Amino acid sequence: MGDKADRYKRTYPISWEQLHRDAKALSWRLHDGEQKYDGIVAVTRGGLVPAAIIARELGIYHIDTICITSYSWKDQGKATILKSIDAKDEGKGLLIIDDLVDTGKTGKLVRQMLPKAFFATVYAKPAGTPIVDAFVTEVSQDTWILFPWDSESKFVEPISGR
Repeated sequence: MGDKADRYKRTYPISWEQLHRDAKALSWRLHDGEQKYDGIVAVTRGGLVPAAIIARELGIYHIDTICITSYSWKDQGKATILKSIDAKDEGKGLLIIDDLVDTGKTGKLVRQMLPKAFFATVYAKPAGTPIVDAFVTEVSQDTWILFPWDSESKFVEPISGR
């Protein structure tokens, strides 16, 4: 796929506070709909934190996971299913939560497993938006979203060097 620097022109850093606000905004959107959910399926690892916030806000206690790996720290590679889910009625009544839909590769795998579930992400890129039913924030395809679990605060020397 190439190096991250070749593919991404922008970086969009997300703080823990912003992620919480955005996941809560997604909760409002999901709550305002007529759909009631029997459980949440978090797509790991990125969907774990948003799923916890949304589960709290919507009063959902049944949470399961689908474990898929597709990213290295540099780029997106081939999606590999590490743990699937055995759901009745093709996922009807379930809410799938992920942090981001990017190219839609991971989302397509999840959709194949649970075609009748409602799929929501906090963030979305244009190539992935047709895969999901709801999202809160769209960013350009060439933007690298820097999630708080992938970064830390550290001292940066002043521009002047003094």
